[in-house]
This record gives sequence, structure tokens and C-alpha cells, in this order.
Amino acid sequence: MAGPKQLSARNVAIQTLNLFERPNKTKHNYASSILNKLLPQTTEPQRATDLVFGTLRNRSAIDMAISKLADCPAERIPKKTLNLLRAAAYELIYCPQTPPHAIVNEAVENTKTIAGKKQTAFVNAVLRQITRHIKSRQISLEKHDPQKTLPQTIEAGCEFDTPLLPDPRKKPADYFSKAFSLPKWLIEGWLDEFGLEKTRQICFASNRKPSIYLRPNPLKTTTENLAENLSRQNIDFEISDDQSMINIKSPRAIDRLPGFTEGLFAVQDITAAQLIKGLEPSQNFKFLDLCAAPGTKTTQLAELTNDKADIIATDIDPDRLEKVKENARRLGLKSITALKYKEFKQNTAKIGPFDCILLDVPCSNTGVLAKRLEVRYRINQKAIEGLTKTQTELLEFAARIIKQNGKICYSTCSIQNCENASLIKNFLSQNPQLKLEYEQLTLPSAQKPDHDGGYIAILTNNPSPR
Repeated sequence: MAGPKQLSARNVAIQTLNLFERPNKTKHNYASSILNKLLPQTTEPQRATDLVFGTLRNRSAIDMAISKLADCPAERIPKKTLNLLRAAAYELIYCPQTPPHAIVNEAVENTKTIAGKKQTAFVNAVLRQITRHIKSRQISLEKHDPQKTLPQTIEAGCEFDTPLLPDPRKKPADYFSKAFSLPKWLIEGWLDEFGLEKTRQICFASNRKPSIYLRPNPLKTTTENLAENLSRQNIDFEISDDQSMINIKSPRAIDRLPGFTEGLFAVQDITAAQLIKGLEPSQNFKFLDLCAAPGTKTTQLAELTNDKADIIATDIDPDRLEKVKENARRLGLKSITALKYKEFKQNTAKIGPFDCILLDVPCSNTGVLAKRLEVRYRINQKAIEGLTKTQTELLEFAARIIKQNGKICYSTCSIQNCENASLIKNFLSQNPQLKLEYEQLTLPSAQKPDHDGGYIAILTNNPSPR
């Protein structure tokens, strides 16, 4: 009996984009969750993933290009047809290695089954009009006219024969917002706080294809042994300068990499890994990871304490807490006890107090926009105000259950001052028994080794005089 019909990568990508557009009154749609359910239907999972993620990262810029170059406002195009055009325009503008005629022809063929035969002539006309306006599909940004060039990477961009973008010298916020598909209010805040060049860095980092870093499990392997294992499978990689991480250069599904099932590694960004490393945890401590899911930092803590510490992990989302258990099992870690949040709250007095509390709080995710694709279209200032309230409440709870001389390790994936240094300063003014021992803001970067952004603050409860 024949199996299910295989779909093209473009077909799967457009189905994902269409489902992502659907309103959901109970919860947000997440592109990665939708895509993962559809990937088994294609023999080109990596291309489908690139089409979805690349289109969403650059969606506003793509819509601008369609509207201006084809003289057809994107908001007037039916959604199914628009997503066909978006995916094809993404390849035309951001994937110069793929021949234009192949992109246009495949998009037109897909139109017949996805949007209907009547739309094929329209799709063909729009894409050919975009193609005609492309002067160079890849040009060095050192030689470009910024108003005519959409950036692809930190080095190169796609050049058009007509201006698409505002003048970056006169209207930098408008330019960055349109070139990188980011909210203007967010750009304006970055310009005020970080200045022009750092804002440019953040924008490129927010639109990069993020590298995949493996954190070797020291209880089961070494960086060298894991690297040898990858070499035997002809997987291209680089070892970090400090020998602690491996950057996978050739795209692969994580669960198909050699050593995944055996628990030889976890995936973690190099910025996120710094918190636990800087903490220098002791295996004699009792730890609490209060917002633990999916368990990346929890498992790192268990590894660095030789799986001998007492680690309690909880999370308000019971489904995501299961991920902590799954990751701990895969990595072979026994020192982690995962408790449902309700159970933990009911028994806090018996379980605590703690020597160290990890507080990786819910945040705006503005430091990880390259990975959290939905954020740029959903975040707003009111939502951030709500997050800062939750962050402060979690800090206050942690302050009540930390031991004397214990440490609270507060972290976010945000680069917003109101969620980071400013919030910590305000919190400490109301809690003088806590002292700031260390803090660090890391901005995301597209430079090698590329990494996400985030913030770390370590607070000590009534530290002894030095």
C-alpha cells in the first residue's frame, strides 16, 4: 500500500504560513509548532523550514516590495495568494543561489492547487515584475545604495533599480523598521538607548539565520569525542574558542544528529550558557529553577554539579514542564526533581529554603528575535508593562524563599532596560536585604560566532562582609 503523497517544500511552507495567519482566540499560533506537524509530508524539510522562517523574519519588507514593485498593495491580496507570493519573493530577494525562473515556475505551479488556477496569471505577473526590478540579487553592502537595497546578511543585500526604503541618514528608525521588518517603536527605543551602530548590529542579529550550538554533556562525553562522532557522519562543524560548544554548520534536524538519542549533547545558545557557567554552582547546594521549561538551564546546572546537587524544577505551564523531564531523561540526569507549580507552591515551606534560585523569567524575547519569529508581530509596549509586573512578582517570591547568603540568578532573553537593569534597580530599592553582585547585558550579534541577546543579574541575600 502506498504511503501518503509527498508535498514540495514550498507547498508545506505555504500551508504553514496560511495556518499561522489564522486567528486563535485561546492561544497564539506558533510557526515552528505548525511546521513540525507538516514536515513529515515533504522530502525537503530543511528547505521548507528555511522558507517559513525566512519569510516570517522578513515579511513586512517582502510585503513592501510586493506593494511597491508590482504596484499591488499587499493588504488587498487574498491571504493564500499573498503567502504564495511572500514565499517566492523571499527566495527571489534573500536566496540568490536559487535561479529566478525556477522560483517563479514552481510558485505558479503551486498556485493551481493552493489558490486556484485563476490566480496563476496574477502570481506570475507579480513575481516577474519583482524580478525585472532586481538589479543585483547579491551585492556587497559596502557598495550599495541603502535606499535601493534590502539587506540579506551583514555583508550583502539585494539591490533594486528603484528606491524602496527611507534615507537611513534622515530617518534611521523608519529605515531600520522597514528594512528589517521590526516595529518602529522598538527601533526608536534601541536608538535612544544604544545609538545608531549598536541598533544596526541588533537589527542584523535579529534577522540572521541563527547558528545551532551543541553543549556536550560532560557526564557522557567530551567536546573532542562528540566532534569525532560528528566527523564520522560527515557533519560540518566548528568548535568554540573555549572548547565548550560545537557550532553545527550543515543544517540537520537536531534529533537526527549522532548522539542525540544517547544524550551526548543539548542545544543551547552561547549567551544563554553564560549564566550557569558564571554562577560556578556547588554540588552541595539546593537549587530551584522557578521557570524551568524546557529545562536547558536546569540540565546544564545538573551537568556542572556532576548530577549530585539537589535541583527542584517547576514551571507554571504543566505541558512545558514535561519537556524538562524528557530532557533530563535523555541526558541521563537523576538530580532533577520536576514538580508541578501548584504542588510546589503548596509545599514550598517544606521544600525550601534554597541556596540558589534560577529565575529565567517570562520576557519580551527582544534578544532572540531571530528564533522567536512571532515576537516582532505580536509584542507591544502594553504587553511589556504586563511582563515587568510578572517579573517583579517572581523576584519578590524568590526573595521570600532564598537562604541567607543565598543567590537569586535573574535572567531574561530581552534587551529592554525596563525588564533588566531598571527593573532590578527598582526591585533592590524595595528589598535592601538583597545586593547586586553581578549584572551583564549582552546584545545579539550576527558577527561570528553569532549569538542571541540577554541579561543576567545575580543578587545575594544579605551577603557577609568581605
